[in-house]
Amino acid sequence: MPDIQDKQLVSRNLRTIAALAAVFLLPLIASFWMYYGTDWRPSSTTNHGELLQPIRQLPAADLREANGDFAPANLFREKWAIAYIGDGQCDETCRQALYFMRQTRLSLNNEMTRVSRVFLATANCCDMQFLEREHAGLIAIDASGPEAEELLNTFPQADRAHSLFIVDPLGNLVMRYDIRDEPKGLLTDLKKLLKLSHIG
Repeated sequence: MPDIQDKQLVSRNLRTIAALAAVFLLPLIASFWMYYGTDWRPSSTTNHGELLQPIRQLPAADLREANGDFAPANLFREKWAIAYIGDGQCDETCRQALYFMRQTRLSLNNEMTRVSRVFLATANCCDMQFLEREHAGLIAIDASGPEAEELLNTFPQADRAHSLFIVDPLGNLVMRYDIRDEPKGLLTDLKKLLKLSHIG
């Protein structure tokens, strides 16, 4: 009699263990099957901007700042950078882009020293009175000459006037943001990149 009861108890325990295992393992098996066994893939990503692929490394160039000084040799190296490309007269779209750049960097608080702001002026460089008054610390580059052509061609051409770009400390073009969407995601993504990065 005790043997029968022991066998029933063992059998009941095994069924309980099997049920618990099924509760934990079936969702895992189902998710693996959905991801690897079907054409379904999750469409959402954790970043807000457009991830630029394949990776594009910005070439070195002998550039000058808007005031005539040579641009820093490490312009797109050693720090993260937010870059804007546009006409140096800086119309309303340009001013909006530079505003977003400035406010995003300021919102990084203690981390803002790890990020530079670069304005590549493709012509009419530059309204220095406006830039010095409103955007102290901005690196304004005269990119109107042939020496800047290779650098400018590395950036995507489409919607360039409405775009902000993130460049990593190795000089790689990482992400693009459309300023028409008021890119609050720019700050979120940049904070995440700075937190995960061991460089710059």
